[in-house]
Amino acid sequence: MQLSSRRTRSGAVAALAATALVAGCLTAASASVVEGPDAKRVYQAKAKPTAKDKVVKLDLLAFNDFHGQLEVVPSTSSSGRINNTPAGGAAYLAALLDEERSKSRAAGATPITVAAGDLIGASPLLSAAFHDEPTIEAMNMMGLQVASVGNHEFDEGWRELQRMQNGGCLDDGDGENGADSCPGGKSFDGADFTYLGANVVWKDPSTQESPTPFPGVKVMEVQKEKVAFIGMTLEATDTIVSPAGIQEIDFADEVETANALVPGLQKRGIKSIIVLLHEGVQPADPTAYNDCTGVSGPGLEIAQNLSPAIDAVVSGHTHQPYNCVVDDPNGNPRLLTSAASLGRIVSKLHFLINAKSGDIVRPAAFAHNTIVENAPGEPTHQGILDLIDLYTELVAPIRDEVIGHIDPGTSITRTPDANGGDSPLGNLIADAQKADTTIDDNGAPVIALMNPGGIRADLVENAAGDITYGAAFSVQPFNNLVASIDLTGAEIKAILEQQWNGGNEGTNRKILQVSGLSYTWDLSAALESGASAIVGDVLVDDDGDPSTAMVPLVDGDSYRVVANNFIVDGGDNFTGFSAGENRITGGLDIDSLVTYLRANDPVAPTPTDRISQQP
Repeated sequence: MQLSSRRTRSGAVAALAATALVAGCLTAASASVVEGPDAKRVYQAKAKPTAKDKVVKLDLLAFNDFHGQLEVVPSTSSSGRINNTPAGGAAYLAALLDEERSKSRAAGATPITVAAGDLIGASPLLSAAFHDEPTIEAMNMMGLQVASVGNHEFDEGWRELQRMQNGGCLDDGDGENGADSCPGGKSFDGADFTYLGANVVWKDPSTQESPTPFPGVKVMEVQKEKVAFIGMTLEATDTIVSPAGIQEIDFADEVETANALVPGLQKRGIKSIIVLLHEGVQPADPTAYNDCTGVSGPGLEIAQNLSPAIDAVVSGHTHQPYNCVVDDPNGNPRLLTSAASLGRIVSKLHFLINAKSGDIVRPAAFAHNTIVENAPGEPTHQGILDLIDLYTELVAPIRDEVIGHIDPGTSITRTPDANGGDSPLGNLIADAQKADTTIDDNGAPVIALMNPGGIRADLVENAAGDITYGAAFSVQPFNNLVASIDLTGAEIKAILEQQWNGGNEGTNRKILQVSGLSYTWDLSAALESGASAIVGDVLVDDDGDPSTAMVPLVDGDSYRVVANNFIVDGGDNFTGFSAGENRITGGLDIDSLVTYLRANDPVAPTPTDRISQQP
């Protein structure tokens, strides 16, 4: 199987190797081997250190992609269970981590708690309404020690992530814009753990006070043996977060970055090296959470090509659980693990460090994924329960406000229509943004475009039959801004072609949700690299009157288009928006949706016939 090619930025990596910040030292079985995406060979870890060699035991407790999920998700949702086992919830996760640390110490091992990115961002309202400060406080209570940054850590920009690390309050008008930093006069002290971003580099280091935005390496001491952690996010982070918050930074190749750091660590006598990587793989059987079934994806390519000196990779991003062993470039086994998402699994990696060489005994390493069960009677962490209670009280007036209803007997889901790709909820959000009056100073938009990745949940009513603000926020949790621009007909068509070309080719295809447009596309043409897949005319409702017939989009004519600032700034590989002129930025996208729901109460699902696929 041919894996996707990866961008390289050798200059940035070389500079990073010379200037990377290194945080200070702190005291503190069998598995499946993968040689390629379709490998099925099983490696039995039999090699042991000799009897005369003294060994030090190290246990890593790892999780990833927590996304601010402090509360338990109902097990009726796939996000609230692993297979059929109810799982997750911060209080249960913290209790399991405490239990596993106690087991490790009883066995003579030193436990270290790590994470592989996306602890915050795309969070439920309970955390997002307070700029994810509650989640950072919860991570501190859990005893998290070191974490890689992930793409969602940059949702509000690198400066806000530095505030997450260092603490301090935002002057955000006490929640006037949908989020309230340090509510009720609370202080925010920042993270007790260290965020690592080895491949996060300045575009122009000469303009910055620090060599890099975040440290790249953290060295910790385990019974007098030094262990280095290298933290990285995926190189493609700049294509999936809002460009406005990352204009000064770039994201370098993961393999080049880590490999460039290894010689410096070795010169310091550090032989045990572990990578925390916010990039992962897709297993063929995601229900086999303690196995490694036919995995494929960028994380595999990275894990196979990292320096042979790197002993293990704790990964994330794909929200999948797996427990793999991959061969490094010298053919030696190396652990590659992931703990699903939302605090539903803890990966425990067991290592022996040869005290004579200072290196991890690679063939003796093994890992186990444990479900964070939350059934009645399972232990919980009282401090985190108290934290959740506090913020639940603070957020209640916002969360429970009724903003509308769904037409009885109908539902509004984000499930795309199989014939074209639009969804009832995608249509609703696009309609809401097109109707937003905060961006019509240069003329009311006649077209709206919405990225499907920004729609995070179905729109659902509560038990009383009401749509609450909390439900709407679950749909659009990013606090993006709506923006309107002028685009020509030809430029709009070019953006539509980017749905399946460039960075969105193949399985990365992203069908924009539309309002005021209608068109047909050809799947077979979309599968050809660089091909045009639009069939016939793109139709536009150019007068804003749905009762009149739509007319063909004219290449040379100008149209007012609205979208969220994420894609207007080029996110999700939609670089065509850069051609837009006369930009006006309005309010939050969640406000557009709330206003529309109030004005159209009850709201009914629209037919999914705006986009069609040629048979």
